[in-house]
Amino acid sequence: MTMAMDAATQTTDDSAVAPIAVFDSGLGGLTVVRALQQRLPAEKLVYFGDTARLPYGTKSPRTVLQFARQCLRFLMQINPKLLVVACNTVSATALESLRAEYSIPIIGVLTPGATAAVRVTRAAQANGPCVIGLIATEATIASNAYSLAVARLDGNIHLVGRACPLLVPLIEEGRSPDSAIVQAVLADYLEPIKSLHPPALILGCTHYPIFARAIQRFMGEATTLIDSADQTALVVSRRLATMRLLHPGGDDGGLTCYVTDQGLRFESLAGRFLGRPIAPPVGVDPEVLESAPVERP
Repeated sequence: MTMAMDAATQTTDDSAVAPIAVFDSGLGGLTVVRALQQRLPAEKLVYFGDTARLPYGTKSPRTVLQFARQCLRFLMQINPKLLVVACNTVSATALESLRAEYSIPIIGVLTPGATAAVRVTRAAQANGPCVIGLIATEATIASNAYSLAVARLDGNIHLVGRACPLLVPLIEEGRSPDSAIVQAVLADYLEPIKSLHPPALILGCTHYPIFARAIQRFMGEATTLIDSADQTALVVSRRLATMRLLHPGGDDGGLTCYVTDQGLRFESLAGRFLGRPIAPPVGVDPEVLESAPVERP
């Protein structure tokens, strides 16, 4: 009896110390890693950025699902206890398919962001319009996933979205949010939404918080920016607590990064997303991902 109990306890402990895997098309998902580190400092985190094949936001849903499957298949080799899809495009177009293919919990960033935006808008309804703004990639906007998520939460709130295909390349290039070209692009994208005076604006791509101060300055203080990273970290914390899989203790679980292309500015750019210096990542040849057998159609 005692031996059986000890074995069960050991299994639980082993599962609790397993890593959390975080996946994104590039480096923007490091904003989610940062939020996870702040909320769950003892957890071991493994990050995978498909930097050789970004952006996902201009690709077809079929290609996005294909790439996501390849990356998640790689991450499953580390036996994570939970996986975070820190990419709005994948969350919008492929999340349900991925959940059907894996038994571990898979958390997206879309629903937490939509939930926070609805909460802010409901609180402001007495003083303003029932509208939520959204800026995101072309694929995320085309999926209509945010509109459906908001409608499920509150049918009286209308969502107005705007595709911003230039923002991810500008951020990946390391452009300053104060540069003239970034200011011009933001003004062009944001003006139609600003004219509606939304109480909340969802930053529907994990890259966009890098430009948050510039976006806030343009939109004005009456609009609350919704960064899904913090909300997603909260959802992860609650899910692990419910499953009794929170790490039992320790100060710093550590972070290991994998990328399909480091690029010339990787470490400085990654440091911007994470808010502190980052250790050199492990390179993964995308040809290895693509040549592995696909287990599901």
